[in-house]
Amino acid sequence: MALGSFLVAIIVGLTGMGGGALMTPMLVTFFNVSPLAAVSSDLVAAAVMKPVGSAVHYRQGTIDMRLVGWLCVGSVPAAFSGVLLARALGHGGSVEELISKAMGVALMIAAAGLVLRGHLARRARLARAAASGGEPGEDGEAAPRVKIRPLPTVLVGLVGGLVVGITSVGSGSLIIVALLALYPALKPGQLVGTDLLQAVPLVFAAAIGHLLFGDFRMEVTAALLVGSIPGVYLGSKISSRAPGGLIRPFLVVVLVASSLKMFGLSAVPMAWTLAVLAPVTAAVALYLRHVDRNSGPSLERVPVSSDELVR
Repeated sequence: MALGSFLVAIIVGLTGMGGGALMTPMLVTFFNVSPLAAVSSDLVAAAVMKPVGSAVHYRQGTIDMRLVGWLCVGSVPAAFSGVLLARALGHGGSVEELISKAMGVALMIAAAGLVLRGHLARRARLARAAASGGEPGEDGEAAPRVKIRPLPTVLVGLVGGLVVGITSVGSGSLIIVALLALYPALKPGQLVGTDLLQAVPLVFAAAIGHLLFGDFRMEVTAALLVGSIPGVYLGSKISSRAPGGLIRPFLVVVLVASSLKMFGLSAVPMAWTLAVLAPVTAAVALYLRHVDRNSGPSLERVPVSSDELVR
C-alpha cells in the first residue's frame, strides 16, 4: 500500500492530478478497502500530502495566490457539504454501490478532462509560439499574469469541492482542467502549483468532515502517508522545472481502467478494453508530439562571413 501510494504521489506532484482518482480506486481494487473507508482515509492522507507538494511550488513561485483565494471561496464549504451529503445517504451495500458508481463517473470525467487539458495546453503553446515567432516550447518564458474571473472561478471551486467531499476525486483531476479552460494562458507549472495549494484547505475541510462522519481507518492512512509524502515531494520538484506531459497518456489509461472497475466490469472485458485503449492512446500521444515539433515557424541557420557580421 505504501509503495502504491508512493507511485501515485509522484504523479500528483508531477501533474497536479490523480490523487483521489488513483489512490482511492487502488485501495478498493487491490486492497479490498470499502469505498467509503477508502474515500475517508485517502482524504485524511491527502490533507498531509498536499501541503508538501504545494510548499515546493510556493518556493519556486509557480502559484497564483489570487486564483487560490477565489477557488477556496467555493470549494471549502462545498467539500464539507459533500461529506454531509454522503452521510445523509446512510450506510449499507446500496450506499457503497452508489459511491462506487459516483467514483466511476468522476473518474471517467477526469480522464476526458485530462485529454481536454492536453489539447488546450497544446493550443496555448502553439499560440504563444505563433505570437513570439519561435518554436512551440514548454516553459521558457516568464509566468503570465492572468485576469481573474471571480464568478466562474468560485463556481469551479463549488462543483469541485462537492465532488471531492463525496468521492475524494476532483481536487486535481477536475478542478485543474476547469482552470485550464478558464485561463488558457497559465503555464503548466502554474496550473499544478495553484491547484495543489488551493487543494490544501479544500482537502482539509473534506478530511475534517470524514473524520467526524465518515469511515476513517488509521492503519490505511498511515500506510498511504509513508509512501505519499516522499512521492509528492519528488514529483513536485520535477514539475516545478518541467511539465508532466509525458505521463498524461498513461494516466488516461489508468483513469479509464479505474472507472470501469468502479462500474463493476469483469476482468476479461476490462482486459480487452485496455488492450485496445493503451496502444491507441500511445499512438495519439506520439502523433501529437510529432505535430508539436513540426508546428510553428522555424529559424533557418544561414552561414555568415566575418565581414558581413562586422557590417
